[in-house]
Amino acid sequence: MPDRTVFFISDGTGITAETFGNAILAQFDFTPRRVRLPFVDTPDKAHQAVRQVNHAGELEGKRPIVFTTVVDREALGIIQSGCKAMMLDMFGTFVAPIEQEIGITSHHRVGRFSDVSKSQAYHDRIEAINFSLAHDDGQSNRDLTEAEVILIGVSRSGKTPTSLYLAMQHGLKAANYPLIPEDFERRQLPPALVPHKKKTFGLTIAPERLSEIRSERRPGSRYASIENCRMEVSEAEAMMRRSGIRWLSTTTKSIEEIATTILQEVRPERLSY
Repeated sequence: MPDRTVFFISDGTGITAETFGNAILAQFDFTPRRVRLPFVDTPDKAHQAVRQVNHAGELEGKRPIVFTTVVDREALGIIQSGCKAMMLDMFGTFVAPIEQEIGITSHHRVGRFSDVSKSQAYHDRIEAINFSLAHDDGQSNRDLTEAEVILIGVSRSGKTPTSLYLAMQHGLKAANYPLIPEDFERRQLPPALVPHKKKTFGLTIAPERLSEIRSERRPGSRYASIENCRMEVSEAEAMMRRSGIRWLSTTTKSIEEIATTILQEVRPERLSY
């Protein structure tokens, strides 16, 4: 059972509050019930949020924890004065001291960016997502010259979520290509990838973990057997070593860690805003 409820309240999407809040909560060994309340941008919605927070506290007998990125001062005032909770106002905690330090008043904008849909960065990110979807799992060899990174590895080693994360979070055109039995028989990279070795990055995984993941989709199959997983992983790693391709194990790493490692190797400038 959850120890208590944590609310992420914002007058935007709430993604910033939730991302930051979850990073803080990960430092503690407890399992909260998480509730995101986005678009709390009027007094009426603020009062509704207050009622929801306080109701949770009454049911659980413990003060909820509230992470908020509400910018509207009236809505924020209602939340701060009405919630019987531990309040963590992220803008108040961080923005106000920076204003004081650099002598500039912040924009107090709702959301991460202003007019984001009109920016070139947003357009590039959408293009990257479309590219990654079109080049998922080796669906297409076309336009690989446009790819900024090509991920290879055995099936279910984490290529698809990583390529989509790179596209969505960093605007990187990422293709991914599965290594299949025919590649292992030839003991060579797929021919379509040979001209692009410099921007190819390999993902591998512990055979035991791979067998678990595959068994969720196709239990009892040869595809998921530990013997086959050991063979595929061994052959894939040997192929990457022979081809001089950089690679890492995804066994114990999060998508964020995998993506950051890849960026450090292939496009370190993308780690800067």
